[in-house]
Amino acid sequence: MCRYAMTSYKPHYACFNCRKTFKRRLMVDIKKGEASVFEAKCPQCGEFMANMGLDFESPKKDDLKKWEHLKSLFSVGLTFHSCGCSGPGYIPNSKEKLIEYFEGIKKTYFKNMDFWRTRIEPSTKQEKERDSNKNWHELNRISSNFRKETVTNQEGLDYWHVKIKQVEEKLNLIK
Repeated sequence: MCRYAMTSYKPHYACFNCRKTFKRRLMVDIKKGEASVFEAKCPQCGEFMANMGLDFESPKKDDLKKWEHLKSLFSVGLTFHSCGCSGPGYIPNSKEKLIEYFEGIKKTYFKNMDFWRTRIEPSTKQEKERDSNKNWHELNRISSNFRKETVTNQEGLDYWHVKIKQVEEKLNLIK
């Protein structure tokens, strides 16, 4: 059973300027039934804080290296959010491992592009059926309606090209 399913926990926020963390009160606790739509501000410096997730554990205030790493994790979208079943997944613990992690993702995306470069597009109904049975996993990534419409190689290449650009942007933020 999910750890966070039965009880509402306070979200964990981090201020990278002050190197402090806070648990923010839920708006449901204050006004019944009203959801929070406001960003959390640091009580000390007044800057917006980062929602790091319920599985977040803050480092000590004087550990500058860990705080800098957490800031780079947040800048590329890696936080400690999960449903509570198995945790937030793999989170690299150093800048080098973070770069290695995104390079691995990029390598996988290039392999996916190779599939679309070498795939022979079906021209008949029988070939389309065979292609959708054999390559359903790759086709489903591009279009969930792949059984009714033909997914072209160009659509697949465009999709993975965008994904690679997104990873490269994250790598540029880290470096």
